[in-house]
Amino acid sequence: MVPIISIIHDTSLTSIEDNHVRFLNTMRAVQGALIVASSIQIILGYSQMWAICSRFFSPLGMVPVIALVGFGLFDRGFPVVGRCVEIGIPMLILFIAFSQYLKNFLTKQLPILERFALLISITVIWAYAHLLTASGAYKHRPELTQLNCRTDKANLISSAPWIKIPYPLQWGAPTFDAGHAFGMMAAVLVSLIESTGAYKAASRLASATPPPAHVLSRGIGWQGIGILLDGLFGTLTGSTVSVENVGLLGSTRVGSRRVIQISAGFMIFFSILGKFGALFASIPFTIFAAVYCVLFGLVASVGLSFLQFTNMNSMRNLFITGVALFLGLSVPEYFREYTAKALHGPAHTRGEWFNDFLNTIFFSSPTVALIIAVFLDNTLDYKDSARDRGMPWWVKFRTFKGDNRNEEFYTLPFNLNRFFPPS
Repeated sequence: MVPIISIIHDTSLTSIEDNHVRFLNTMRAVQGALIVASSIQIILGYSQMWAICSRFFSPLGMVPVIALVGFGLFDRGFPVVGRCVEIGIPMLILFIAFSQYLKNFLTKQLPILERFALLISITVIWAYAHLLTASGAYKHRPELTQLNCRTDKANLISSAPWIKIPYPLQWGAPTFDAGHAFGMMAAVLVSLIESTGAYKAASRLASATPPPAHVLSRGIGWQGIGILLDGLFGTLTGSTVSVENVGLLGSTRVGSRRVIQISAGFMIFFSILGKFGALFASIPFTIFAAVYCVLFGLVASVGLSFLQFTNMNSMRNLFITGVALFLGLSVPEYFREYTAKALHGPAHTRGEWFNDFLNTIFFSSPTVALIIAVFLDNTLDYKDSARDRGMPWWVKFRTFKGDNRNEEFYTLPFNLNRFFPPS
């Protein structure tokens, strides 16, 4: 969002008086930046360059990165729940109760409450929130409370079309600007690093082997294609890993690809039928924030679980883990506070692209953690510390043939391995 907001506030766009024309030109500028920036992930992914970079990773180096993929999003958890506690707290309690305390409740030998805890909880609390809205509970409440609690905000359902089919370049031909593209490249790099941590977490929660280097690189390449499609279809933002879905994988214990394929079909269906999309958009965000408190915490705990493969009696390991975790939280917090007060990031030079690049990089906790942890891990007494770093366990998963279970977990469907052979 940092480079996108920068594009929105670009003087060449804000000077356009007509609101509709300014909107179209802004969308085209964002499209152009996304299309150019997507090449970073596509090239790094399919050239296997990211696979080469991943050779510098170790269990120790990944601990802060994966942990901060979850912990780094703490501001989207309870601080948002607190904006509407009458909805957020019941949602948090209900979700924990269904997914943990009642997970052994069986219906026809199926753990229904564990599998569908999220759907059941959201449906119950959404109905409760709608009841509060319809009964006039928020009529005389402050505007901020109404925004976070009401289910009928902005007339979303009534104003949405029944059917709207998205198509490429619907806002017109994309425009390309070097400054915008450089800023967006930073966001793509951040997405790449956060996705790497999330891929490692997902594999662990799914009880799979850590993804081999070429599989990790392949995933980044496909994500780059997703960003390219975002640019072509004019979605305003790019694609990155869904951290909440990784956490949900651990909560439901369902790691089937078929679930993702069916979910993708639902998303396409609801994006075309505008009324249904607006219906889901009417769910108060406080409900999701309550779920994030659990799901982001799950992902963070997976990162910490990698410590079991390292020697935490080593002062070197304690230093690297502690410094990377602390600075991974502290540096982005500084950038956020500075931006909130000064209305611009700490990097504030005449070069807008340079500002966007640095501010975007250091807004991301996992990115800061990866820079610090991987650098320290590969420069500080690294020759004599392979066992302490967890490398004997880690190294056998680098190649596809390193573990015979990799074929089960990472072979592409529909016989696509003919075109993307494992290495």
